[in-house]
Amino acid sequence: MIWAILALALGGIVKGAIGAGVPVIAIPVLTMTHDVHFAVAVLLAPNLVANMWQAWNYRSDLLPRGFLIPFALGGAAGVAVGTYGLTRVPQEGLSLIVASAVLVYVAIRLANPSLALPFRLGRILALPVGAAAGILQGATGVSAPISLTFLNALQLDRRVFIGTIAVFFTALTIMQIPALAVTGILTPERALISVIALATVLSFMPLGAFLAKRLSRRFFDRVTLGLLVVLASKIFIDVLVL
Repeated sequence: MIWAILALALGGIVKGAIGAGVPVIAIPVLTMTHDVHFAVAVLLAPNLVANMWQAWNYRSDLLPRGFLIPFALGGAAGVAVGTYGLTRVPQEGLSLIVASAVLVYVAIRLANPSLALPFRLGRILALPVGAAAGILQGATGVSAPISLTFLNALQLDRRVFIGTIAVFFTALTIMQIPALAVTGILTPERALISVIALATVLSFMPLGAFLAKRLSRRFFDRVTLGLLVVLASKIFIDVLVL
């Protein structure tokens, strides 16, 4: 639990600094200490409240509705499909999917740091890309390899990026809560732990916002990517070797 709390705190710092980071950091740690079902359920409250907060704070910096609505609705629909997979794939398989998704995200960020996508094309791809990210979110709790890579490629201003991804993550979580409740993955005990996790994340988000004004985005990227490689490698070792 100490490692889980540290992961949530670091996720809160990164979330406050760049607008995303809680699931991509906390899910691998919680997967190692518990399982993917537990990890996805515990991140519900932090995902919902933190993203609603940021969506409201950056409401004047969102992308046009013609992009935002298809992106968010596609993601919400994808979550329902991904949650079905979450209930069918064995835990070891889910752990490997989480680790693989994290490494894919790292590889994309390192291989294409300046990847650029015209906004006109991005608007066309918003619905299918949102759906694909939602499926990954529903199955593993981590949509970053698709959602963050897609928005990063649009080369958005920091405030526009934070507001847009916050709306997207909010839509995913709103769909994810009833889906996980129906499947029995979201239990009263896990809901209580999720609220505790929320308090941890919110406590550290202001620190991230403070540090973002003094440290470069590149610094946060490198630290986060390095940590993700370590976490993903640990999951592979635990599942395939130990």
